[in-house]
Amino acid sequence: MMLQAAEFQTELDNILTYWRTYAPDKVEGGFFGKIDNENRPTTIAPKGAVLHARILWTFAAACNHQPSVENLAVARRAYEYIIAHFLDAEHGGVYWSVDYQGQPLDTKKQIYALAFTIYGLSEYHRASGDAVALAHAQALFRTIEAHSFDPAEGGYLEAFARDWQPLGDLRLSAKDANEKKTMNTHLHILEAYANLYREWPDEHLRQQIDSLLLDFTDHIIDQETGHLTLFLDEHWQPRPDAVSYGHDVEAAWLLLEAAEVLHEPDLVAHFQQTAVQLAHAAAEGVGPDGGLTYELHPGGHLDADRHWWVQAEAMVGFYNAYQVSGDMHFRALAEGAWRFTQQHILDKENGEWFWGVHADGSLMTGEDKAGFWKCPYHNGRACLEMLRRLNTPHP
Repeated sequence: MMLQAAEFQTELDNILTYWRTYAPDKVEGGFFGKIDNENRPTTIAPKGAVLHARILWTFAAACNHQPSVENLAVARRAYEYIIAHFLDAEHGGVYWSVDYQGQPLDTKKQIYALAFTIYGLSEYHRASGDAVALAHAQALFRTIEAHSFDPAEGGYLEAFARDWQPLGDLRLSAKDANEKKTMNTHLHILEAYANLYREWPDEHLRQQIDSLLLDFTDHIIDQETGHLTLFLDEHWQPRPDAVSYGHDVEAAWLLLEAAEVLHEPDLVAHFQQTAVQLAHAAAEGVGPDGGLTYELHPGGHLDADRHWWVQAEAMVGFYNAYQVSGDMHFRALAEGAWRFTQQHILDKENGEWFWGVHADGSLMTGEDKAGFWKCPYHNGRACLEMLRRLNTPHP
């Protein structure tokens, strides 16, 4: 079955409608920090910086795809809440979370959150032309460079206390290893910097994008297996952990996208090869049903759950590999991920996407439609990317 642009436009509209309808907190401002599968918000749930930044990016990107007064209004709501409640006016950066009334809660400086805020702000600048939004993004870039960049070894350190002092627990979440450098944060700094560079072609920013790309080539991509190394110490020594198929396939297209914004032909050619390499590695995790499994743990234990975001990235990453290589196998993998998503991940009753399903097809329980990690970014972006790619003639 061929991929159809109209299907992705319909799904994008469904996602945006869901978040416009159920996510805004009309009493306390911003967006609810937690919404369950029946679309019931927990009105006193903490609110995360990453959730708000991803909502900002998604609705701004939707406006850049197709102008919309109502989508721009949602983006503006996210922007104004971030500026009013997440920016740390005293020490710089953004808080990890605020309480349901917008008061600082977890004030650590997780560089991942700063990166996503840059990502959202730069996209919002493109949609709105708001020069103040761009200035905030530029300031966050300078903050990351001042506090997180490692001038001795290269790359970026993971997290700090509110005042930028060392922090004992650097983890993004309980499942992560407590290491000073991670693939995940480097990937999303790169994503954010590339998006900022489109709006602000600054020479220092360009140099850092180039350096980040080299970090992936030299340290993060395992050249023997083609998989990403998830955790490393400050000297880039790998800390063995799981293989993350979703991150492999996400990086496959994000690295190439970042190389393309620099307009360096040799760099682009290199990361076209890398895109295919990473997509091949990720394809090891595709099940017979077309869904991409979650992780392969040391010792060969496969976590065969199918998470929503992994399917979203599989569509884009595999289709990108097809566009780069012409290999029809990758197009078939992208089609398989989309059909699996349609059959098992879309919530046809209450809207949006389920968190995921187990290997036997049963729903993963205890997860929500919205929260610190569940947002419209992966699935909304996948729809936007597939629309862009399907509507652009393949050479």
